[in-house]
Amino acid sequence: MRHHDLVVIGTGSGNSIIDDRFADLDVALIEHGVFGGTCLNVGCIPTKMYVYPADIAQHIRHAARYGIDASLDKVRWTDIRDRVFGRIDPISAGGREYRVDRSPNVTVYEGHARFTGPKELGVDGGEPFTADRIVIAAGGRPAIPAVITESGVPYETSDTVMRIDSLPEHLIVVGAGYIGAEFAHVFSAFGCRVTIVGRGETLVRSQDETVAERFTAAVRDRWDVRLGHTIVRAEHSADGVEIELDDGATVRGDLLLVATGRTPNGDRLDLEKAGIPVHDDGRIVVDEYQRTPVDGVWALGDVSSKYQLKHVANHESKVVAHNLLHPDALRRSDHRFVPWAVFTDPQIAAVGATEADCREQGLDYVVKVQAYGDVAYGWAMEDTTGFCKILAERGTGRLLGAHVMGPQASIVIQPLIQAMSFGLGAREMATGQYWIHPALPEVVENALLGLDL
Repeated sequence: MRHHDLVVIGTGSGNSIIDDRFADLDVALIEHGVFGGTCLNVGCIPTKMYVYPADIAQHIRHAARYGIDASLDKVRWTDIRDRVFGRIDPISAGGREYRVDRSPNVTVYEGHARFTGPKELGVDGGEPFTADRIVIAAGGRPAIPAVITESGVPYETSDTVMRIDSLPEHLIVVGAGYIGAEFAHVFSAFGCRVTIVGRGETLVRSQDETVAERFTAAVRDRWDVRLGHTIVRAEHSADGVEIELDDGATVRGDLLLVATGRTPNGDRLDLEKAGIPVHDDGRIVVDEYQRTPVDGVWALGDVSSKYQLKHVANHESKVVAHNLLHPDALRRSDHRFVPWAVFTDPQIAAVGATEADCREQGLDYVVKVQAYGDVAYGWAMEDTTGFCKILAERGTGRLLGAHVMGPQASIVIQPLIQAMSFGLGAREMATGQYWIHPALPEVVENALLGLDL
């Protein structure tokens, strides 16, 4: 039976572990899908390459309010698609070629990995092999409701919809979270009718309540929003798909996108044969060092983390790499101030606690919501929906959470992420530095100054 010093399952963030520091080890790298993982191939990178032209299309539509006469003549979907994957696919192929042909200490196994015993694996039923240490970075996959799978209707997911051949006339999006919100923006901006269906009372309901409520209100004039409902029936016909909601209403469209979240891939690895436990939601159990309870087995990214974010997986991969090399000086993963963004329209970004979190934890907090339109650059943009919401501890000024909705939200929030990470309080942050005038970050400055500490 062949033996490896190290096995890495997954070529997303797991692949980045294998650098020159591991050159003396016999390493196995296993991938069952496209080389490079979710973010590169079907996630954050290609989606943003669609979001950017979608944003441009929206700017053109609203140009008249600024005295510019412009028209959107046509969206060339295939040109956009081919631009995206004409760049993505060669990167994926190049990554594979580097590992297969130019990494002499790495053996690439292409297929589905399953544990056959403690520290023993097989790929697609092939000859098993063993390893001293194993890193599970197997990612996740779209979660599909049973009502969809059992109906037999054709559907797309975030993994497939970006490669369709033509734009639909009417897109039905099932799922009202961040994935659904991003694709609803893209297809709406490209001229498609969009219906989005969600179980909650707002879109993006995992966000702070002010964000969720205001975002839902902001998009209702562009999307057909159906909230508080579940799908009870789905049928395929010659002209598309029809879904029925639990209130009896029906929606017909020519393309169905299922965006009801993602599920960890641990259930496909036969983890029980290696004694590796999972949480109720399927995530592999790890400690603060990214170790599973099984000695010598580590996990990172979407297969184990509650944060399905590439920057978290990248952080965890660095922690695992360090800990593999320095078992006597282990480093902890730091998940205290994990930020995230939703690249929809209006854009959303957040870090730290929501207001509901503060209430549930019994914190004595203050809150300030500052409108984009109240600062000079927001006024120049004639923005009417954007805002920055900051939560801080009363008395101390300790920053608890920040939430931004509006243009460039993912950029505007970054100084707040930095302040929270380095322990800078609201007063010090507001008064201890220059704020460029007139620039959008002044909305952060004014929100900080407006906190009744």
